[in-house]
Amino acid sequence: MQYPLQEKTALVTGGSRGIGRAIAQRLAADGALVAIHYGGNDAAANETVKAIEQGGGQAFLVKAELGVNGDIDPLFTKLEQGLTGRPLDILVNNAAVAPQITISQTTPEEFDRIFAINVRAPFFIIQRALPLMPDGGRIINISSGVTWFATPATVYSMTKGALNVLSRSLANSLGVRNITVNTISPGITDTDMNPSIRDKDVKAIERVAAMTALRRPGRPVDIGDVVAFFASDEARWITGQTLEVNGGLFLGPREQ
Repeated sequence: MQYPLQEKTALVTGGSRGIGRAIAQRLAADGALVAIHYGGNDAAANETVKAIEQGGGQAFLVKAELGVNGDIDPLFTKLEQGLTGRPLDILVNNAAVAPQITISQTTPEEFDRIFAINVRAPFFIIQRALPLMPDGGRIINISSGVTWFATPATVYSMTKGALNVLSRSLANSLGVRNITVNTISPGITDTDMNPSIRDKDVKAIERVAAMTALRRPGRPVDIGDVVAFFASDEARWITGQTLEVNGGLFLGPREQ
């Protein structure tokens, strides 16, 4: 059996649940040693590590709250302890918050909190990771379809747009080191961010199916598989791209 990421290491932020868990499990299944960052849900984090180890993979936990002053230092102290001198080959910025608040509901404090977690943290995680990353490394940022269709959650949408710009800019500047930087933009996916889908609300699932060419909501594993591709050598000639992984969301009306 081939393990395309054997001898590689990876950090997945927000890796204990949902899309992050699926990403961590897939990278570990492909042979990588995976550092699973999480903010506070110890039970979910331990479940993820257990699932990876039961599947024959390797992982360790990195607990750190993002979006607060000094958040990067404890994250990387724990990360480097777990890597035990090894470089960091793959970085997946997945951690985010998605409050469904409108412009009229947004306070300055909430605005700053959302940007601190969704934009500032990935920026400074990348900054800190680059000295640990060998030439030929991989940076993968998890964005959202809300960058191209409108929702009332204006601030969340703005943060994901910033992440897209960050990826393009870094892809250009890091090309000299053969480090690729790409963005994955999930559609409507069965995670905690979509509670009606997660809770198997039949009407909600039917609504999503009606607006999606492949007639179902996304699953976390759908995103994890694409991250694994971007992390692999097969994606060596792809950088600065945003890939919509959404089952054909909002492609238009179907023939009657």
